[in-house]
Amino acid sequence: MGKFSFPKEERLSRKKVIEELFKKGSSLSFFPLRVIFLAHPGAASHQVLITAPSKNFKRAVDRNTLKRRIREGFRLNKTLLRAYPAFCLAYIYIAKEILPSVTIHKAIRSSMERLNNYEKKD
Repeated sequence: MGKFSFPKEERLSRKKVIEELFKKGSSLSFFPLRVIFLAHPGAASHQVLITAPSKNFKRAVDRNTLKRRIREGFRLNKTLLRAYPAFCLAYIYIAKEILPSVTIHKAIRSSMERLNNYEKKD
């Protein structure tokens, strides 16, 4: 698989892991995204959950557009993240309007730079 692909192994889909992420994970905001992350050393690679709230975007077309833009931003910039520790990430779109892809990609890039500097504090 190419380094710019987005295979199924990188999608966060296990309910147990998602619940753990939202209970124990830390949160950062990079407008227009909120990033919830949790170091998950058992995982082989980073896993991502992408969501856009139906409360703010009633039409599924709009939510799908936003999720597509976030997914594309992650796919193109995931090489910026260090391989270890593997993270479980949730990207939540928090803006009230649909912003251009460039803005979303910048937020994803800056979140990845910040995660590279993350040190787990026990």
